[in-house]
Amino acid sequence: MEVTTKKNEQVAKMVFASIYPHYLSRIEKNGRTKQELDQVIEWLTGFDAQQLQTLIDEKVTFETFFQRANIHPNAHLIKGVVCGYRIEDIPDEFEVYRQCRSMEKLVDELAKGRKMEKIMRT
Repeated sequence: MEVTTKKNEQVAKMVFASIYPHYLSRIEKNGRTKQELDQVIEWLTGFDAQQLQTLIDEKVTFETFFQRANIHPNAHLIKGVVCGYRIEDIPDEFEVYRQCRSMEKLVDELAKGRKMEKIMRT
């Protein structure tokens, strides 16, 4: 599938706080913890649990979320297909969309029981 400007803008305007509970629900159903989810998000974005909660309380959009993030230098190693989109093929002009899909890929890996060292590309 191909990303469009419209799709990128839709994702950029979504509120992170509205999606985070879905991430949490998904991983908890599979025996993982909120702390593990926060650890994975911290690896990708640099936000610790307190900063993450502040962003949730502020109801920031994904665009703002990723603008404030300090993306991990190994984030480029996140590859694969999420929701029909191959992460590494998403063009640079749709950076927010790619970052969002990268985070979803990490959440998927966590939910599927992958080891933390592998999720965090160490």
